[in-house]
Amino acid sequence: MNVQAAANALLEAEKMKTPISPFTSLPEQITARDAYSIQLLVIQSKVNAGATVKGMKIGLTSKAMQEMLNVYTPDYGHILDSMVFEQDLPVELLQFIHPRVEFEIAFVLKEDIKGPNVTAEDVVRATDYVVPAIEIIDSRIKDWKIKFEDTVADNGSSGGAVLGKTKTPLDEIDLATVEMKAFKNNEHYDTATGAAVLGNPIEAVVWLANELGSYDISLKKGQFILAGALSKAVDIVEDVEYSADFGPLGKVAVSFVKAGVTK
Repeated sequence: MNVQAAANALLEAEKMKTPISPFTSLPEQITARDAYSIQLLVIQSKVNAGATVKGMKIGLTSKAMQEMLNVYTPDYGHILDSMVFEQDLPVELLQFIHPRVEFEIAFVLKEDIKGPNVTAEDVVRATDYVVPAIEIIDSRIKDWKIKFEDTVADNGSSGGAVLGKTKTPLDEIDLATVEMKAFKNNEHYDTATGAAVLGNPIEAVVWLANELGSYDISLKKGQFILAGALSKAVDIVEDVEYSADFGPLGKVAVSFVKAGVTK
């Protein structure tokens, strides 16, 4: 697999808003290592152009998504400063290809974490607070026809993030039992608990820290980590508000417009 050519194809697809065929459909085989190499080349290209890594996202944390892609490990991607949106401002849809919205719990770090051998206790100690969050997912792969290697190469199919404003220390909450109710224009459509994410979202951050540690990469103080979707992703529709009530963790909401006011 020519990883540089693949990275260039993804960058062009994002720029032109024209999705490409899945890498897994091509005659040339792509491995998981190839896919992460492609992702890092794309991110490095953007960092070289002035972007800053603000956080990380963890995907494929639910059994349903793992079974759909026939993989039984999570994946990860990077969240850049250009991908972070304020919940008080509508997000412009034209910057995406086929966006969807997911609700998650985000961890904000007060100290670095680096694997290997990171434990849940290490994550709790390094976390400043958690907030309710929205991940906007998007695919530069045509029609979301993705397999594991496709979504990994495509930065975990990430498009953006919206962080809620209620900050909760981890010692005040059991994340596994937190109930999330999701709404579209105040119409309830889904309910889930934190246990949907690897039994507890803390375990997702443990996995990420140890996975990155194998590449000699640390999670950094001040970064946030989207720990994985509590429930199914839904397609985004213009002029609809998507919101979630996480009970003791507070609420988060976002709306979308075709074009207009953005961050």
